[in-house]
Amino acid sequence: MASSSSSPSPSPSPTAMKEGDNYPNWTELLPELTSSILNRLGAIEIVETARRVCRSWRRVCKDPSMWRKIDMRNLGDHGDMYYEELCRHAVDLSQGGLVEINLCHFATDSLLSYIADRFQNLLVLLNLGLIVDSNVVMLLRPKCVSFSSSNLRSLKVAQCYEITSEGLIEAVSKLPLLEELEVSYCSLSEESLKVIGQSCPNLKTLKKNCVGYRRPRDECDDVALAIAETMPGLRHLQLFGDRLTDVGLNAILDGCPNLEHLDLRQCFNVDLVGDLEKRCLERVKVVRRPNDSVHDYPFDATVNDVSSSDDGDPYGLSDVDIMSEDEFYYDDLSEDASDNSDFDPYEYYY
Repeated sequence: MASSSSSPSPSPSPTAMKEGDNYPNWTELLPELTSSILNRLGAIEIVETARRVCRSWRRVCKDPSMWRKIDMRNLGDHGDMYYEELCRHAVDLSQGGLVEINLCHFATDSLLSYIADRFQNLLVLLNLGLIVDSNVVMLLRPKCVSFSSSNLRSLKVAQCYEITSEGLIEAVSKLPLLEELEVSYCSLSEESLKVIGQSCPNLKTLKKNCVGYRRPRDECDDVALAIAETMPGLRHLQLFGDRLTDVGLNAILDGCPNLEHLDLRQCFNVDLVGDLEKRCLERVKVVRRPNDSVHDYPFDATVNDVSSSDDGDPYGLSDVDIMSEDEFYYDDLSEDASDNSDFDPYEYYY
């Protein structure tokens, strides 16, 4: 008689949780470990979600060390003013310890001014024996704090069409320790670059990118000459899509002797051959040529090839393009906009 057989039941995993077992309590992690985990989130996720999980997480999220770096961009979920108010709250939480900030799409002159002024105000309060928390003001013993501007070392703004040359100059002039600046796809004058160079003697990295044009052949070396004149300490320079010519490139090589990385992609007015090519390669360790691959470029790298009649704006932006996407949020968020100490981004939508 044929014997019946059955496959043995799989052994339970030794790590499987059984009914009644205790799951780990994430709220009881050491603050340092919780901070390390939450730092992997973006600023928006921390303010909107993580700080609402429990009291211990909220305490960690309010720690100034969590806000040494702020990376925020408007992905279209809310209006620009929503993110501006959220950013102000994040800056407040840093309590003057902000080192790096990266803003995309929504930054304005007023926000840049707030970021720069906030540090000066905090230093004055500290010098008087006052310190501003996100919710309270406490009297402490006087501290010896030197009067200086922000500790901010890196400021990146991209596709922020409401930032003006005047607004950027006003803010950056209060940030003399700045080492890295990005102003990509922002309409700024060459004079503003000169003032920035004079105000930030420690500047080592500059990224000023714009839309690349093959035609019309619009040549302009103003940006390159401003950089060469006022930024001798540059080590990294990205001028994606700029209209500089060989003249401007030679000026940069003369004025920036410490340059190590130069990105000239889509700078189609530069003829990088012969003596200029040799000089460039001898002076700069890494050179990205006008026709090099753009696979690692973080923005839209579409090349514009248009007739002269279509060349109304060097950045390829119309008046419609530079309007805020969600202006109808402005009125709702303008109320109590000066008070960011207890900012709750949800209160405007629920």
